[in-house]
Amino acid sequence: MVGSRTQHLVWLDDQHIAFPSTAAALTDPNGLLAAGGDLTPEWLLAAYRRGIFPWYSDGQPILWWSPSPRCVVFPQAFRVGRSLQKVLRRKTFRVTFDRAFESVIDGCRIQRASGEGTWITDRLRRAFIHMHHLGLSHSVEVWRNGDLVGGLYGIALGRVFFGESMFHREKDASKVAFVHLVRQLELWGCPLIDCQVGSPHLTSLGAVEIYRRDFEHLLKSGLKQPAFAKPWKLSWTYG
Repeated sequence: MVGSRTQHLVWLDDQHIAFPSTAAALTDPNGLLAAGGDLTPEWLLAAYRRGIFPWYSDGQPILWWSPSPRCVVFPQAFRVGRSLQKVLRRKTFRVTFDRAFESVIDGCRIQRASGEGTWITDRLRRAFIHMHHLGLSHSVEVWRNGDLVGGLYGIALGRVFFGESMFHREKDASKVAFVHLVRQLELWGCPLIDCQVGSPHLTSLGAVEIYRRDFEHLLKSGLKQPAFAKPWKLSWTYG
């Protein structure tokens, strides 16, 4: 992931939280900004407030990223496709918030590990669980007949949600989780959901790409707004 341009990275002192300007991020690989530091809540909050996130594999230092373009979802512009509307109409799944955070992050970890490998290291897993205990990271769970079959998790700051990962054990389960998240956040006045890096799956869910400077402008505005009420409770239902 680091590549041949590692020498241009800023190496962070884990005793002093000081990220470089995101304008200094590499273009190859896209968005790689710095290495080192720590994963304490203080480090993570400082990073996410500037649109920076950790993404690395076992055996690597902590790598911090700020890619451009940035993949985002605007809840007010989000539309549910016809095929997914049919899934929601059948009400096959039950959806909850913050009922099984550790199981959700483990589901994401297992699904990614079965593909190209996971970036949810033991250390990062512990960091997000700690953030959950502080009321800063949240999960969406999708259940069928009492079994967890899909979900997603991320961080909420101000009125902005930073999506981290999703998983499914049954077809469309992660999509159902995402729809419920977006619609509930729309009801709560969320202007922006950060999806970090684009993919065909995210595009199919209504995500778009914007320039880093536009993302950071929207982020700054969203962070100034009051935080979402706690505890998180799902009130949106389809139909």
